[in-house]
Amino acid sequence: MEIKRSGSQPSRKGQAENFTGNVRIDPLVDAPTPARVFSVKVTFEPGARTAWHTHALGQTLIVTAGCGRIQHWGGPIKEIRPGDVVWIAPDEKHWHGATSTTAMTHIAIIEKSEENFTSWMEKVSEEQYQGE
Repeated sequence: MEIKRSGSQPSRKGQAENFTGNVRIDPLVDAPTPARVFSVKVTFEPGARTAWHTHALGQTLIVTAGCGRIQHWGGPIKEIRPGDVVWIAPDEKHWHGATSTTAMTHIAIIEKSEENFTSWMEKVSEEQYQGE
């Protein structure tokens, strides 16, 4: 058993090539092999969002604060709020982030595969983000 005390793991800024706007990532779990779970808490400032991306084994998001937006490729933008749980299927191209006026925090849970478990793609354009 291992306990990671609150504040013992440093926050990091979301990488500019994978995010638009100000994003803070706080590590939660990076389980050792043979376990595959990886989890972070991500806070998006208003207007901030991920680039389009996929996860080899899928992803679960648990919204904990604020108001956000999520979209899968070819689908409508949907609003997400605290308490919402979102399952994103393996290899489903999607993005998620805050609304233009409200920050959003979620916990992301991903299963690590043998290969790259997140495949980053192009950034979400302002037109895509606005739903135009």
